[in-house]
Formats: sequence, structure tokens, C-alpha cells
Amino acid sequence: MAVQEKYRGVFPAFYACYDEEGNVSRERASKLASFYHSIGMKGLYVTGSSGECVFHTLEERKATLEAVMEAVGGKMTVIAHIAASATRDSIALAQHAEKIGVDAIAMVPGFYYGLSEKVVYKYWTDVLHATDAVPMFIYNIPGTTNGFNLPTDLFLKMLETGRVAGVKNSSGSVQDIMRFRMFGGEDVAIFNGPDEQYLAGRLMGASGGIGGTYGYMPELFMKLDDLITKGDTATAASLQKEITGLIYETKKASSLYAAAKGVLRLRGLECGSVRAPFIPLCAEDEPIIRNLYEKIRETESRY
Repeated sequence: MAVQEKYRGVFPAFYACYDEEGNVSRERASKLASFYHSIGMKGLYVTGSSGECVFHTLEERKATLEAVMEAVGGKMTVIAHIAASATRDSIALAQHAEKIGVDAIAMVPGFYYGLSEKVVYKYWTDVLHATDAVPMFIYNIPGTTNGFNLPTDLFLKMLETGRVAGVKNSSGSVQDIMRFRMFGGEDVAIFNGPDEQYLAGRLMGASGGIGGTYGYMPELFMKLDDLITKGDTATAASLQKEITGLIYETKKASSLYAAAKGVLRLRGLECGSVRAPFIPLCAEDEPIIRNLYEKIRETESRY
């Protein structure tokens, strides 16, 4: 078997969209999702880290997902991150996501507490038992889950449920991508997490990527993925270097996600600001955003 085609390619980690009062905007979320569809992106990863999910209520997370599904459901692959601090909240989000027809859900091992492997297994399987058939992606991100790096034994145990479609790996180690590919087999989807290593992740076995910087320079990541698929690794390496440089430029602004939305604003897409404690853009950030936007467009013109 092989990885399902709908789980290949680059998936933007969808940004939180707000109105002028800082409330979640369904209209702006819908327009952003439609934009990604219009330029040919295959899928979206919704209500995850880039979606500021830990700052949102359950109803806000549901509203964002509903807006995305109303705009592109059935047209794009939609993966909904439904992890929450309490299992019952994750179950509520998972049941809602399945009801409105997402392609898959995704879960981190848990927030704040350093949960044991036994507890994580129960958490994940409790959510699966509370849903019917929606596939699950394990989100492996040790940097924000108290160092929990998905053990091979737990990965295999979860695969035995018959519900795990794959892993989003943000451990920072491409060795983990190869590990999951070796033990999971060729039909398991593996998404590279760190955007600065997309090329390396793909070469080590990732079938695609989910990233927080894809959203404001989507054409560059689609081109990078296309070069890798065609086997032109030399040009891909050159483009990856330029993309990584653009990411470093982005980090000069007050907030990564505010900067991302600032670039999108220059493209005519208004997503609002960010929610505190993230810091919104200030006057000093505007030249950074303008320069970043121009560099992205210039890089696009060369590739």
C-alpha cells in the first residue's frame, strides 16, 4: 500500500482569524480557506498552534472549523487539531469535527502536565472510542509537551487501533521521521513539522508537511514540494535555503503569527491581529513586514 494521496503535499497550519474587536471571525476564516483552495493547496491543518488554539474557547475552535468546512470541505483535505487540556473537551471537539465531516483529527500527547505513556495512551484511545471512524494523526511535538517524544512502542500500539492515519512530527529530528516510516510502513502518512527542514524531512521519508510559515508564502512551499517530488534536490536545496532565510526575517517582528498575518494583509487578505499574550505588530514592525513581503514575491519570481 501507499500513503493516501490526500495526505501528501504541503498543508498550511491555519491562522486564527479575528475581527476588529479581537473576536474570532468566521467570515475572515472562510475567505482565508478559500484563498488557499484557489491557489491549489491540497489541505489545511485547523485549530492547532498557529491557530492560537490554547487561547480559544471550545466554541471559538468549533466556529473556526465550521467556517473552514463550509468554505472548502470536500474540496481540500481538512485535519482538525482537537487536543485540549481535559479529555472531555477533546472528545467534544472530536465529535464535532467528525460530525461536520473533517478528513481527520489530530492530537498532541496533552498539555502542561508531563503525562506518562500509559496516560497518553488512555487519553488518545478514550477520544477514539468516543468517535465513530474519523482517522487520527498523532502530533509529536516534545518542545511544547514536556519533552514527550512519541516512543516507538506507543506508536505501534496506536497503529493497532486501526484508526491512526499517521504522525505530524515536530521533534526537530529527521531521524524520528525515518523511525516512524520504518516502523509504520509505507501506508502511514508522516508530515514534517519544522518548516526550516522541509527538504530534509521529505528526503527522510515524510509524505508532506504541516507548517506555520506555509500560510504566508504558500507558493514557495508548493514549489519546494514539487521540486522534491520531481527529484530536483539541487534546486530544492537552494529554495529551502532561501525559505529558511525568509523565516529568520519573519522572526525579527514582534510576533511570528502577527507577522504572517501582516504579509497576508499586503496580499489583500485581512485576518486581524493576534490574541494576547501574543504581541500585535507595532510601527517598528511595518518596514520588516513590507520588506518580507517584497522578498517573498521576488523569490517567487525566480522559482
